[in-house]
Amino acid sequence: MKILIVNTYDIVGGAARAAYRLHHALLDQDVDSQMLVIGKQSDDQTVTRLSSNFGRVKNRLRNYQLRFFNKIENYPNKTKTFFSTSFLSFSNIVDKINEIKPDIVHLHWICNEMIKIEDLVKIKAPIVWSLHDMWAFTGGCHYDEECGRYQESCGKCKVLGSTKEKDLSKNIFVRKQNTFSQMNTMTIVGLSQWLSTCAKNSTLLKNKKHICLPNPIDTSVFKPFGKKNSRELWSLPQDKKLVLFGAMEATSDPRKGFIEVVDALKKLRSENIEFVVFGSSKPKNTPNLGFKIHYLGSLADDVSLVTLYSAVDAMLVPSLQENLSNAIMESLACATPVVAFDVGGNRDMIDHKKNGYLAKPFESLDLANGIDWVLDNKNYEDLSQNARKKVVEDFDNKVVSKQYIKLYEEVLNG
Repeated sequence: MKILIVNTYDIVGGAARAAYRLHHALLDQDVDSQMLVIGKQSDDQTVTRLSSNFGRVKNRLRNYQLRFFNKIENYPNKTKTFFSTSFLSFSNIVDKINEIKPDIVHLHWICNEMIKIEDLVKIKAPIVWSLHDMWAFTGGCHYDEECGRYQESCGKCKVLGSTKEKDLSKNIFVRKQNTFSQMNTMTIVGLSQWLSTCAKNSTLLKNKKHICLPNPIDTSVFKPFGKKNSRELWSLPQDKKLVLFGAMEATSDPRKGFIEVVDALKKLRSENIEFVVFGSSKPKNTPNLGFKIHYLGSLADDVSLVTLYSAVDAMLVPSLQENLSNAIMESLACATPVVAFDVGGNRDMIDHKKNGYLAKPFESLDLANGIDWVLDNKNYEDLSQNARKKVVEDFDNKVVSKQYIKLYEEVLNG
């Protein structure tokens, strides 16, 4: 069985890290797996970077063409939520996919003009598509900001700030509709129960085969590390209760909930607290929360993440929309309880008041209550043990990879 995992990047970004982990989990099970990307940062020989013949001048021309065709500039009220058109593709990726001749093509996050929507029908092998966000079934937004129009036909896009029925989102929606109607051997993997339900209820994907399977994680790597030693490595205080918040562009992406974090931290009852942020450098206008904030910037390797999760007392994930958060899974694997809003796929990993706390959506006071509850919990050690146990039992590499192998076999058997 030959599996080709396709993602825009190999190790940059949450979707890339998840796809890369699945790739190696399959290799560990002696599956012939290969990963194809257009942006390669690792030196992994099992990852193939699609070569490009485009030089600097041609790439600049490509960017001008993208701006012209995307017409994003026509929407001055667009929100900060990521929006992708996949109108152009300057790569020969489909030719490369078919040249490799895999038994199954496992798509993951394929935006940033990696592949033109219409070119998906040219892939000869059966397709399994893991949804890392909502893009596959929307008119271009990666998260719909709860507008729900993907259940109809998009248009009047909330993310674009559009009031017109026939806007860019409608155009992209129709393109996907025409393309997906020709793809009869495509299986949709919702990584969380929430996203799986959204996909099933969407106009674009409701007639496809659906299954809910999570991302895997290597619990022999993501495991508890001594708190004292971890704090020494990060030069963090030993006598403080530390709360961690992290995401790519953690303080600048509204969906990540930094505004809600700031409001919640002002309402904490617990004392002797310091706040730790990774995934973001110190902003120009730092909020005054009455206690110290440590900004650690971006982290690229698993060892850094493991020691950081192990150094803190609680992880805070206040995203307003979230699929299956790598940060939550990683933190729990390192035996650090997580506080998050009860949205998206968070309840797939967090068992309320067993290994963390699920706050009422968007209520900063309840988010503060959750932080206080974890930090002051008399049974904190039980919370930590439950956190680790949850991940080992439900998300470990060996457990999840076998579920994917079973899916591949079902696809191949028709």
